[in-house]
Amino acid sequence: MSGILDLLNSPMGKSIISGVSGQTNQPESKTQDVLTMALPVLMQAMRRNASTPQGADGLLSALNSKHDGSILDNLGGLFGGGVDDSVMEDGSKILGHVLGNKQSNVQNVISQKSGIDAGSVAQILKVAAPILMGVLGSQAKQQNVNSQSGLEGMLGGLLKGNSAKNEQSFLESILDADGDGSVIDDVAGMVLGGNKKKGGLGGLLGGLFGGK
Repeated sequence: MSGILDLLNSPMGKSIISGVSGQTNQPESKTQDVLTMALPVLMQAMRRNASTPQGADGLLSALNSKHDGSILDNLGGLFGGGVDDSVMEDGSKILGHVLGNKQSNVQNVISQKSGIDAGSVAQILKVAAPILMGVLGSQAKQQNVNSQSGLEGMLGGLLKGNSAKNEQSFLESILDADGDGSVIDDVAGMVLGGNKKKGGLGGLLGGLFGGK
């Protein structure tokens, strides 16, 4: 897998989109829009967290134990009959840990750009977060990642590896625009037009999602 957004175009990605769509009763096209916006934001936030030794240790520990990629082995079972409450609770904890008090901001921004209500966006992210961790766990196993530098390299590679140029620009635009260390604030500002940098992520998202 060359990049995290390339995952959504793979057979496994289609299975994930279909499953999350069914779980949240949202159209597959809208679900894909939400995941296309959310996965890079979550990845970038994880990358920030992994930039400290404590954050890196915590993430490595999770990837080496609970989130080792095994969730990907039976996606049919995961989605068959509805996603288990324990998976949803796990997703909620992951989001809380990764996004902290920015979680509602992220959900509201994605809601406005995707046209899906924030409550449904929250449900999509709760289902997607454990799957994303599983993807990272699987990658960490394949690449034998066991250090902070290795973890940062893996996350950076997944963020930079997206093939389409507009996706690459999209990811670069997520980076902290005003230097205050908060990626999420900058994403919210650019998407909602509150940031001085016109065009920015808002323009790119408009291009990615047909100006919706």
